[in-house]
Amino acid sequence: MKAIALAAGVVMAAMPALAQDLVAKVSPHDVPTTMDRLESAVEAAGAEVFARVDHAAGAEKVEMELRPTQLLIFGNPKLGTPAMQDAQTAGLDLPMRVLVYADGEGAVHVTYAAPETLVTAHGLPEEAEYLTKMTKALDNLTAKAIGQE
Repeated sequence: MKAIALAAGVVMAAMPALAQDLVAKVSPHDVPTTMDRLESAVEAAGAEVFARVDHAAGAEKVEMELRPTQLLIFGNPKLGTPAMQDAQTAGLDLPMRVLVYADGEGAVHVTYAAPETLVTAHGLPEEAEYLTKMTKALDNLTAKAIGQE
């Protein structure tokens, strides 16, 4: 019993840190429009869109409901390759992903993992230039998606 309580405490203690590793913005647009704007911004920046996942459509296929939720998976090998050269396990978190979803009140959120999380998750060097570039790119692309370009 003590082991279970200790494990639960460790998990709960880690949860706020995980939430701090996420960058969140609010969009004035609905989920499809926000995602369309993000996808266009990614393509205009010369990055490659690998997939656009509609989680709500997936839920519907198994007769379940989910508020509008879409994920864009994209990247630029000029940034991702050096990260994976430093630690191939970074490929677990690359290419980059941005989640766009509507909450229970209808507000649309644009959320992604801060690139610096790759430092602790994969042992990448904190001063790596590609992390700075990924951070700027995600900020700029998501700003365009929500209309703050």
